[in-house]
Amino acid sequence: MGTGWTLLAVSPPEGVAAGVEAMLDRVVAQMSQWEPASDLSRFNRAAPGQWRALPPEFIAVLDAAQAVSRASGGAFDPALGAFSEAWGFGTAPPPAGLPDPAAIAAPLAAKGAIELDALGLRARRTGQAWLDLSGIAKGFGVDLAADWLLAQGVRHFLIEVGGELRGEGVKPDGEPWWVDIERPPGSTIAPLRAGLHRLSVATSGNYRRWLDAGGTRHGHTLDPRTGRPLATGVRSVTVLHPRCMLADAWATALTVLGPQEGMRIAAEQGLAAHMIADEREWLSPALEEMLD
Repeated sequence: MGTGWTLLAVSPPEGVAAGVEAMLDRVVAQMSQWEPASDLSRFNRAAPGQWRALPPEFIAVLDAAQAVSRASGGAFDPALGAFSEAWGFGTAPPPAGLPDPAAIAAPLAAKGAIELDALGLRARRTGQAWLDLSGIAKGFGVDLAADWLLAQGVRHFLIEVGGELRGEGVKPDGEPWWVDIERPPGSTIAPLRAGLHRLSVATSGNYRRWLDAGGTRHGHTLDPRTGRPLATGVRSVTVLHPRCMLADAWATALTVLGPQEGMRIAAEQGLAAHMIADEREWLSPALEEMLD
């Protein structure tokens, strides 16, 4: 995944580190667009309309991604891979300037989609649809490792993969696993601290990667509905959810939606969400209820 992981656990059995590594390796082998032999890479190379058998974990992630896409009105879309590549945020090197307009217009015109047959453990792409699960796979990796730890009898732990976290149980002193919510660089907004007990947290920050082109800095978060970087003023979104996979996906979706629509959808979905946009702080009703 191009990142590291950490685990804090109370009395873990021997071999825990190797087990967590094996779970994360499974996610990479299935869902990495940077691994040519991954299930995702092979899926993207398959001819449009051709059904491809996929592992159960892959199907679960794709199913969840499509559910978030529907609920967010397309603000989250696992089929935005063509746009990620055009802007240099995927496997392709960054363009020398702005992307060729045809690289954006063609996928939009084709309206490619991913058809999923969850019961049959298979999927196919249509048109120029190209899967990119980078907005949800890391969170799933956290869940997969956490569920494996629970199955091994580890009840009290905090696991982190590239800034996405999930906490189970409590620390030896009886306190929950406290974590500080990441803030954008230079932000003057007071930080939030969350106690993760059967809870995950994921933050989408539109300041981590960018493309400088055409005299403008373009953040790495793309709007799947336009194929272009955001212009909403959103700098970061944090979502708290029992499943890190959904916290990860919804953080991206709310970033794309922006303050007004994003907070409306967060309230509608019962999401505990925190947003920083134009140096203003936005909290969803579910998050306000969690505050001391």
